[in-house]
Amino acid sequence: MDETAAILSVVVPAYNEEAVLAAFHQRLAAVLDGLGQPAEVLYVNDGSTDRTRTLIEGIQARDGRVGLLDLSRNFGKEVALSAGLDHARGEAVVVMDADLQDPPEVIPSLVDAWRRTGADVVYAQRVARAGDGPVKRGTAHLFYALMQHVGRIHIPRETGDFRLLSRRAVEALRAYPEHHRFMKGLFTWIGFDQIAVTFERDPRDAGMSKWSWPKLLNLAIEAITSFTAAPLRFASILGLLIAALAFVYALVIVYKTLRFGEPVAGYPSLMTAVLFMGGVQLTAIGILGEYLGRVFVETKRRPLYHVRDYQPAPLRTRAEAAHAE
Repeated sequence: MDETAAILSVVVPAYNEEAVLAAFHQRLAAVLDGLGQPAEVLYVNDGSTDRTRTLIEGIQARDGRVGLLDLSRNFGKEVALSAGLDHARGEAVVVMDADLQDPPEVIPSLVDAWRRTGADVVYAQRVARAGDGPVKRGTAHLFYALMQHVGRIHIPRETGDFRLLSRRAVEALRAYPEHHRFMKGLFTWIGFDQIAVTFERDPRDAGMSKWSWPKLLNLAIEAITSFTAAPLRFASILGLLIAALAFVYALVIVYKTLRFGEPVAGYPSLMTAVLFMGGVQLTAIGILGEYLGRVFVETKRRPLYHVRDYQPAPLRTRAEAAHAE
């Protein structure tokens, strides 16, 4: 058997990360050197507009473990991560960001837990969120609490994309073809044995976060609509509740008019009721539109992404090495 066969793959989506990429790879390379086993690092350039690709090619020239997957345009982090999993060749695959909020020094703990327990997914769970303000921590807590109650999956709290996946878990994820992807949910959806390794999250080393508040809101909507129909059920229940209350209120008005001769409420109350009902109806239509839009996109069956260039690391998988023998 070829001892240069890759055991571990590290998939790193990168979008405009020139400010931090060199420092990230320096720390990652030191960690991989300490592991003492063949590995590959696959950088997925997600349509960067800065010097990210040039820097990756420079790293490739100095480190034979590095591969480059260059997408034709920016498809978003969830798709870039999926593309990396499609091309990763190791027996185990670590997925992580390049901003150094996910410390590369945690990787040995992930590998050790995988080898010791045989779990298919070893996720890194944050015990501290350095660099995040109280608003972001609060909204993150609210999101995880909401998903626990309305979602059909149990997403571990304080857990991002940073984790190790076995080859079996990777192949399971590759079987999911949907375009609207929430990877944290899919990581849980596949099942298999999953365990946690705790770590303290560092602040971003350099550059700016690509996750603005509108993008975070959109990601939350993607998560909820991808794994539960609860918003549709909520709209139905709200409609029935309002209809019941309106019927009771109508009975009260009729009774008071017949018994006491009170006139029917006038223009202000009428406009309030109309505007309220209009808002409820538009909200329900919007919720329905979110799901219908996803059906529209999925029925097109377009490719998830396109690759401009793929330069794999020279390391071979064990299957490739065995075939060569």
